[in-house]
Amino acid sequence: MLRQVAKGVLVHGSDFLQSNCVIVQGRDGVLLIDPGITRTELAGLAHDVGELGQPVVAGFATHPHWDHVLWHEAIGDAPRYGTARCAASMRDLLSTPDWQDRVAGVLPPEFADQIPMELLGLITGLPDNASHLLWDGPSIRVIEHRAHTQGHAALLIEERRVLVAGDMLSDILMPFLDLAAEDPIADYLAALQLFDGVADEVDAVIPGHGSVGGAGQLRQRISRDRAFVEGLRAGGAQGSPGRTG
Repeated sequence: MLRQVAKGVLVHGSDFLQSNCVIVQGRDGVLLIDPGITRTELAGLAHDVGELGQPVVAGFATHPHWDHVLWHEAIGDAPRYGTARCAASMRDLLSTPDWQDRVAGVLPPEFADQIPMELLGLITGLPDNASHLLWDGPSIRVIEHRAHTQGHAALLIEERRVLVAGDMLSDILMPFLDLAAEDPIADYLAALQLFDGVADEVDAVIPGHGSVGGAGQLRQRISRDRAFVEGLRAGGAQGSPGRTG
């Protein structure tokens, strides 16, 4: 079932960690952001989107983790985009002979046999440092950073005042830093500063996992995540990862 967040912006939820797929309606079709997770859910997503009366014209993966680069044949063969770094990460993974075993090793056991691998990770990179997603719909600003992982991007649907945050700004998960980065804490704080910089342009925030929040909740989540990460820097995280705002 689709839930409207703003005009032309809808959310489809998954049972896995309250995952959110975001649907953005354009003039001639829809954009799917991070569709998932199981075959049944993806087929249901395709059905629900079909009832909107518009085809899927593009997909976008906010980052190169398995639960954000899924697809299903029922959705169609629209091009799927991500940042240049996201696409490069997926090319590197898919070029290894044992990539399916590597992905299988990180899947949640209770969902592993329900997750489609056939179309995983087929991402086309945007031009390096692209500022906007080029498509026939509302203007979407690409906010790339290296907080959660290399190639991560949040999307600001400017005309709808909606921030699609990827795996950040969750109300149910603590911040997960990119421990492969040279300075994970600095990277995370820099990304939160980017979100601070657009907060006045946002009426709703949609995390990759968790509940949709309003403008006030966006600021609360930024503040809480910043306190948590600064606590790590000081030698121990402050505050609880389990949050209600």
